[in-house]
Amino acid sequence: MSGTRLTDEQRLDWLRLIRSEKVGPRTFRALVNRFGGASAALEALPDLARQGGRLMLKVASREEAEKEMAAAARLGVRFVAMGEPDYPKALQAIDTAPPLIAVRGSCALFSRPAVAIVGSRNASAAGLAFAERLARELGQAGYAVASGLARGIDTRAHRASLDTGAIAVLAGGHDRIYPAENEPLAREIVERGGAIVSEMPFGWEPRGRDFPRRNRIVSGLCYGVVVVEAARRSGSLITARFALEQGREVFAVPGSPLDPRAEGTNDLIREGATLCADVEHVTAVLEPLIATGLRPDAGAEEPRSLSVTEELWDELDLPDVPRPPVGAVPRDAGPGPGEEPEAASAQAGLIELLGPSPVPVDDLVRLSGLPIGLVQTALLELEIAGRLERHGGNAVSLVAGR
Repeated sequence: MSGTRLTDEQRLDWLRLIRSEKVGPRTFRALVNRFGGASAALEALPDLARQGGRLMLKVASREEAEKEMAAAARLGVRFVAMGEPDYPKALQAIDTAPPLIAVRGSCALFSRPAVAIVGSRNASAAGLAFAERLARELGQAGYAVASGLARGIDTRAHRASLDTGAIAVLAGGHDRIYPAENEPLAREIVERGGAIVSEMPFGWEPRGRDFPRRNRIVSGLCYGVVVVEAARRSGSLITARFALEQGREVFAVPGSPLDPRAEGTNDLIREGATLCADVEHVTAVLEPLIATGLRPDAGAEEPRSLSVTEELWDELDLPDVPRPPVGAVPRDAGPGPGEEPEAASAQAGLIELLGPSPVPVDDLVRLSGLPIGLVQTALLELEIAGRLERHGGNAVSLVAGR
């Protein structure tokens, strides 16, 4: 839906919904698809939680969302919603794409193909030199260069692409740059036409588990990921794994078998990653992909019926249809919470079919014999109550011990 943008009220509702407890990117998508909009989903959340067995659920208030938006504006940050023209199309193609990203700097950079360069924080001199050369030459070839603003390889890649297009992805909020020593670099990225991206709330101090979340955005923004140096337990290998799951190309720079910092990259090459010793090794592989465009993530959910408001953020390229009023529930959305007398028995039946292993929702519909709308509502109740987890491929599983 090129040219379509959220209204201020819709953007506030989207921010409230994604900041609410137990609502992540997949849950957000399921809620908006089920209830026809973020406003209706926010109203439904408390009932969904209660029917799923959770008495209290923290729903982000209007005041909290307004406060965050004001803090963002003071720092020159704006929220871009999935489906809007400024949202990165490559990122939109993954099934865990953030519904909203907070962007500081130029969104124009997102219209260019990007390559991620990641690697060791305690990189060798040779690794740093290669990362710098590769980032500079990729920029000269017309690519934006993305990384995670970490020490070592990330920092060198950002500095080398300042003049040609640097994208930094944060693990925390925009006002919590990590590491703090890279705050001047972050400012320089913005001042020289680059972009800084975060999905985390303002004031959020990054924790260990936030870095893999950041890494999936780094890879999701790009057509390919180049790992320059990485030990076998390096976070850079997590980025490579996300890239593979997202259908991106993975490149690895070979290193000495005597250097532990090359063990991870050498393993990647042995497992099928493309060896990278020159910029042409990257561009030769990516140019045909750029010509055809990225397809949606192979694991992305593809619902049988879509509400018209979902087109604002859906990556499946559906034809335009007229939009209903904000918060309206489409005719095929089915009954809301508490309106379906079979809801409790449906939930109990689904719990019997579920376990710790992911099961496709289509299989649950077929095996349970229940209407798809009833299954979706029951799953949302369990999910908001913290008893269900969503996976790629439109699969779900019960949370262990719940």
